[in-house]
Amino acid sequence: MSVLFVLDAAVAGVHAPAGAYDLTSGRLWSLVAALVGVAGVVAGALALVRASRRPWRTGAVAALVAGLAGAVGGGLVVVAAEGGPGTGYGIVGGYIALVVGVAAMALGWLALARLRRVGAGETAARR
Repeated sequence: MSVLFVLDAAVAGVHAPAGAYDLTSGRLWSLVAALVGVAGVVAGALALVRASRRPWRTGAVAALVAGLAGAVGGGLVVVAAEGGPGTGYGIVGGYIALVVGVAAMALGWLALARLRRVGAGETAARR
């Protein structure tokens, strides 16, 4: 590559394509959103398993919030992406974050429903 080609490309605004292993900002944001969604799935699964033993809503609410944050983050990455898969905009990770975030919200909602059912059964038994 000559120096003139590089200068001409810089002036014209042509960007080199992202490499397969380069961590671009889109890929970073989609990774963060997916990790937040995975944390929500873990919190929701634990809240769902432990709903009958401990009637606290902390894990279920944490799953709902983390799932919402992951889904919104993934959605923003998908909306902001200017290219398809392999362009470095993180669109694949954004879709993964959307799916994982919705799964976390579903688990949190199921845990809250189970907590309500367990709580209603305890108050009926006390009467």
